[in-house]
Amino acid sequence: MNLVSEMLLASPAPAVIWAILMLLTFPALLLLSSPDGESRPGPVGGRRRDRDQFERPRDEATRAARYAEEVYVAAERARLGAQRWQQVRDELELGVEEAWRAWLDADTRLRVGLTAAAWGRPWSVRTCEEYAARERFLHRTVAAAVSRGELPAAAIADAVAGRDWDARLHPVEQELVVARAAAAHLRERYEQALAAQQTAWHDADLARRNADTLHREALLAAEQAAQLIHRLPAAQKAQVRTSPRPVVTAAA
Repeated sequence: MNLVSEMLLASPAPAVIWAILMLLTFPALLLLSSPDGESRPGPVGGRRRDRDQFERPRDEATRAARYAEEVYVAAERARLGAQRWQQVRDELELGVEEAWRAWLDADTRLRVGLTAAAWGRPWSVRTCEEYAARERFLHRTVAAAVSRGELPAAAIADAVAGRDWDARLHPVEQELVVARAAAAHLRERYEQALAAQQTAWHDADLARRNADTLHREALLAAEQAAQLIHRLPAAQKAQVRTSPRPVVTAAA
């Protein structure tokens, strides 16, 4: 016999104690080893699961309603943005029309000047007084063209400084030079206005298409939210409808 056997024969009390402990723990072992025992929820877990299943549809409907409202707000902002781009496009169209007419008028004056210059210019004595008078005439002619918007403001400083302008020319020739510069400047301004109009057309069309896309998405989201809310009990429907609305800031 080994040592454990001798102890059990000499004093049977430990064996009795061990047997009692094994009998007490046997039901617990059976419960833990049973598949039904593992999957059977307790009273607290069952109530929590039932509550989650009851509240899940309401939470889904609430999220859907909030998403629908957020998309609606985005669609409204896009709609206002598209309207502003439309206004910009309309204003630029008027600017293109005005620039085109101004260029045509300047080109007409240039053609008239070229026709008159074909007959030659009057002869005059080239004295210091004559050159001073020609210089003053150039300054007045350039300043008048600037005041009418036919030349940029920098043209006055260039004429006074003698940059790109020849004050020694006869007044007939100076008028022709000013008319040619005005026609070129107004044509450039018309081309710039036309390019800005084309850009505004593109931006306005893009803004309109984005607004239409968001509008359709808002309608779809609202329909889905309405379907989820319709399936809820009356008490939960009221909770969804009185849920906090997202903060909406004014469109810039």
